[in-house]
Amino acid sequence: MVTLELSPIASKPTGQLTSRILVIEDEDLIRNMISLNLEEEGYQVTKTSNGREALNLLERQGNPTENQEFDMIILDLMLPEVNGLDICRLLRHKGNHIPILILSAKAAETDRVLGLEVGADDYLTKPFSMKELIARCRALIRRNAINNSPSENLKQYKDITLFPDECRVTVRNKPVNLSPKEFKLLELFMTYPKRVWDRDQLINNIWGADFLGDTKTVDVHIRWLREKLELDPSNPEYIITVRGFGYRFG
Repeated sequence: MVTLELSPIASKPTGQLTSRILVIEDEDLIRNMISLNLEEEGYQVTKTSNGREALNLLERQGNPTENQEFDMIILDLMLPEVNGLDICRLLRHKGNHIPILILSAKAAETDRVLGLEVGADDYLTKPFSMKELIARCRALIRRNAINNSPSENLKQYKDITLFPDECRVTVRNKPVNLSPKEFKLLELFMTYPKRVWDRDQLINNIWGADFLGDTKTVDVHIRWLREKLELDPSNPEYIITVRGFGYRFG
C-alpha cells in the first residue's frame, strides 16, 4: 500500500483554468487524490488507469472536436497494456514535447536516471507530498509556457524572423543556417532598417576595429547572406546595394 502525505488546502485555487493535466495512474486511491487536489488548485484534470487509453487520449490532441490539449502529464510506470516508460519513449519519438512528471514507487537511482533518459522532465517517488507534487506541476507548466512563448526580442521583416536569444533565423517559415558573422550582419541590418552602412562601418561592428583583413570580405558575406535569404539573389529585396555608399536592409 502506497501512502500519501496529504496536506489540507489552505488557500484559494492558484492554477490556471486553461491548464490541463493528464493523470495516468492505475491505483485508484492515488489517482483520485491527485485529481482532487489538482482540481482544488484550479487545474482541469483528465485521468485514466490504462496505458493504451492514455495513448488514445494523447493521439487526439490537436483535433478541435476533441478539446484535449494537455499541458502536462503525471505518469505512473507500472500500467496495464502499455507501461509508462514506453509511453514516454513513444511520445518523444513522435516529437511530442509535452512536460512529463514520472510518479513511481521505483526509487533506485538507476530507475530515476532511466526515466529521465527516455524523456521525462521530472521524477517523483512514492510516497510523496501533495504540496511538492503540485509545486512541481506548476514549475513544469510555467517553464514549458516560457520556452514556447515567442521571444520579446525577436526581429521581423516581411518573411524573415530573427530570434536573437536563440541565435536562429527563419525565412518564409523555414529555418536557415547562418554562420556567426552572417547572423551578426543580419541582426545589425534588422536592428537599423533602411540605414546605409559602408564597408568600414560593417567591419568595425561585426569584425572589430582591429580586423586586418580585406574589406572585400564584407561583399563576400553579403553575397552568402543573399543566397540564403533572397528568392532571387541577383535581384535582392532585403539587402540592397546603394552604389557608391554601401548596403542597406529593406
